[in-house]
Amino acid sequence: MAHSLQAKKRIRQAGRREAVNRARRGTIRTELRKVEEAIASGDQEAALKAFREMQPQLMAGVNKGVMQKNTVSRKLSRLAKRIKNMAA
Repeated sequence: MAHSLQAKKRIRQAGRREAVNRARRGTIRTELRKVEEAIASGDQEAALKAFREMQPQLMAGVNKGVMQKNTVSRKLSRLAKRIKNMAA
């Protein structure tokens, strides 16, 4: 248990930050799922539209420290490749 005022404040701050990060991660997962569902349905236009809406969300997650930059880059690259290969 924290005894100092500073430690108690850090616990409060960590709790608020965790809630914000959890919400952000949930939004990112929702956007990713929309792209995955569009790809699974075979609709390239819908997949491309969902992908374009998802990109800023993922990069915001990187800027806010919720996700690693390389992880996001890898996900974007793989999804873009899958969408591109839908036409072939």
